[in-house]
Amino acid sequence: MHKVELLSPAGNLEKLKIAIDFGADAVYGGVSHFSLRIRSGKEFTMESFKEGIDYAHARGRKVYATINGFPFNSQLNLLEKHILAMAALEPDAFIVATPGVLQLAHKLAPQIPLHLSTQANVMNVLDAKVYYEMGARRIIAAREISLKDLKQIKAELPDLELEVFVHGSMCFAYSGRCLISTVQSGRVPNRGSCANDCRFPYELYAANPETGTLFRLEEDPGIGTYIMNSKDLNLASHIKEILDAGAVDSLKIEGRTKASYYAAITAKAYRMAIDDYYAGLEPSERYQEELNTMQNRGFTDAYLVNRPFEKHDTQSLDFTMQMGTHQVSGMVTEDGGHFLCKYTTRPGDEAEIVAPWDAVLSPYENEYGSIFERDGRWYVRFNKLVAENGREWDAVHSGNVNPIVLPGALPQYSFLRIPADGIDQSPPV
Repeated sequence: MHKVELLSPAGNLEKLKIAIDFGADAVYGGVSHFSLRIRSGKEFTMESFKEGIDYAHARGRKVYATINGFPFNSQLNLLEKHILAMAALEPDAFIVATPGVLQLAHKLAPQIPLHLSTQANVMNVLDAKVYYEMGARRIIAAREISLKDLKQIKAELPDLELEVFVHGSMCFAYSGRCLISTVQSGRVPNRGSCANDCRFPYELYAANPETGTLFRLEEDPGIGTYIMNSKDLNLASHIKEILDAGAVDSLKIEGRTKASYYAAITAKAYRMAIDDYYAGLEPSERYQEELNTMQNRGFTDAYLVNRPFEKHDTQSLDFTMQMGTHQVSGMVTEDGGHFLCKYTTRPGDEAEIVAPWDAVLSPYENEYGSIFERDGRWYVRFNKLVAENGREWDAVHSGNVNPIVLPGALPQYSFLRIPADGIDQSPPV
């Protein structure tokens, strides 16, 4: 049976490994300013990106290299060198956004499959056919597309792979075609440096051009001024509907600049949803429970299963970000014997363990604390906090970079989390 691919963001080498460990079939990321996420592109070097590719391939997973920026004429010679250098790393595909770059990549590296970025805004059979004939083996559809349109494209072009976004930040503008950041800060969204100006609060004014009078409009409390702030996409509860359509080959999660915990939890939640579908199980509330542990802007199922004019709940007007139900308190190091504090931990504290996909945990108890199972979940309780260098702490906080000894071995990149009850969860203003 051909199963749908789960594709996760890889903002750096650590996040690449975490996404794969937590259930992703493939990851995507890039090196340099030719990637549409400049910040994450700087997180990788050619050497570390190659290490990530090797890590994925050793586990039977794939890596797609993003070369999806929009180059100027002055950059074309450098772009050619970059394509050849990236091809030498042997990724599983290039993600490109423009017809010219697609043709150039096909000419310089014909052995590398080409995926067309969502920035190309493919919405119909005509455009899909043009790019397919130019060499695109997969199209990442525009986020405004519907399942009905995807089915029509697949019927016309059955050998063309189709990829859709199922989770992550939503852009205020049509398929990311936004100039607000360019106008206000000179940072160009479609060249990878969006400043997320749509997430800011704005004050509204009324001007009288005849008198030059300017009035500030007062708003009722609670209405908010985040007038362009889109909620986050979340289609975890629609996986059955999407896969039943038979048109989608890859489910994509947005978020190369998001935290490592985001890479883990999104991969885990959608891995559960996909596996449950193929096992014939009913959708579980657990998907949303996991996704709600993260910070978010509120969730929407957006446009894939609804038409845009049918949706009136895609904006979050009174805040830009809210805390999730849980706070990350630690992350297990690669040696599995220690954790790095991400919040605050004291002797006597108890935290839930979020382990990678299919990890098998074992109970432990010693002078440092205990690892145990309760109600189908695993926890760690600390008797004392001892650093790798032997120093004992009364408490460790997020600024403490000393690895702290665990009571027993845990899988690398496991997370420790605590309920957010008691933590100030008031939305930022």
